[in-house]
Amino acid sequence: MEPAHHLLLLGGFLGLLGIAAGLVSARLGTPVLLAFLALGMLAGKGGPGGIVFDDFRAAYLIGSAALAIILFEGGLKTRRATLRLVLWPALALATAGVAIIAVLVAAFFVLVLFLLSASPPWPHPVWALALLIGAAVAPTDAAAVSLMLRRARVVVPERVTAVLEVESGLNDPVAVFLTMLVTHWLLSPGGMTAGQGALLLVQEMAGGAIMGIAGGRALLFALRRIRVEAALCPALALMGALALFGAAQSAGASGFLAVYLAGVVIGNGGLGARAGVEHFFEAFGWLAQIVLFLMFGLLATPQEILPSSLVGLIAIVAAGLLARSVACSACLLPFGFTLRETAFASWVGLRGAVPIYLTTIPLLAGVEGAHILFEPTFAIVVISLLAQGWTIAPVARLLGFPRGADRRSQAPAPDPPPAVRRRG
Repeated sequence: MEPAHHLLLLGGFLGLLGIAAGLVSARLGTPVLLAFLALGMLAGKGGPGGIVFDDFRAAYLIGSAALAIILFEGGLKTRRATLRLVLWPALALATAGVAIIAVLVAAFFVLVLFLLSASPPWPHPVWALALLIGAAVAPTDAAAVSLMLRRARVVVPERVTAVLEVESGLNDPVAVFLTMLVTHWLLSPGGMTAGQGALLLVQEMAGGAIMGIAGGRALLFALRRIRVEAALCPALALMGALALFGAAQSAGASGFLAVYLAGVVIGNGGLGARAGVEHFFEAFGWLAQIVLFLMFGLLATPQEILPSSLVGLIAIVAAGLLARSVACSACLLPFGFTLRETAFASWVGLRGAVPIYLTTIPLLAGVEGAHILFEPTFAIVVISLLAQGWTIAPVARLLGFPRGADRRSQAPAPDPPPAVRRRG
């Protein structure tokens, strides 16, 4: 019994420290997710805490549950009007944009290794390593993007913030698919043809979309018709979202896309208890972020990450400045976005937990040498949060977007009551 008590004490204590670190970082203007990562690293095996945690199976399980909750929350908050406004540019950026970023980062990574005459301890073709890193750093983080845009307090067009938030909710499935595709090739070289890859993509995306919409409607029906106490509605939604994620993944479809779309269906379904469900998932989403980033911080070893920082810096410059700029230009300019709007969208491509999570896939699949993916990818995430998270407001002002009030206070005021309107 004592070990269980110690684990509860340790988990609660780290959680409290994480919340305190988040409050301090908010006052200092530091990216809050970086504070969670740093706390995990300090508590881990390479820091003064000395906690040894290297169970990647547990990390994958916890990471899957946490990301499912975060994406479901993002879907709940996505209004139908927002989707109508930016669906096609966001979809283009989440699909073709992710592929462009992955390929360009991979090509740049191979070029740097060639110029430096570097030979990483990787028993497979170097382009496979480069593609895995490119696929990992291609998606943006839904929680990081939404949080940093809210805290930056800059006035940018609604369609820009909308396309960034919708994109960050849709691009994870494509990055997962690319990672799985390269992993499958490494385990069975030549065992997958182009046709099989295309079929797998259709199965992932179409299956995730169908299961997400159908599952969202079924869950919405249950929330409306089943007579339960109001406090049980959020719990029912939580269990339904996790079950849907697991069912989609087990069926070979994208659980990430399924839970996001299910959240969109429920959030726009006229549910009477929607406010309570949204508030619950906002709180639970914060908990999921704290657990996720603390856990990934515990997995990291600072002494091994520091040598990777140069490669990470090069890769994030390629991903954040070059590759994402090309992707945003290709995907947003045809939809009438201006150059400065496209430039801002290029910069606000924050990486978060998803890249680190993706490195566990080839590792758990048994790809030889996959352990070397973790440190460079972790370094890329840290550099992204530092370089981009801290500079969103200055870059916005440089591009001509003025500073304004907190976005939460920018919603239009409700109509006054009839008596007030008559007096006015």
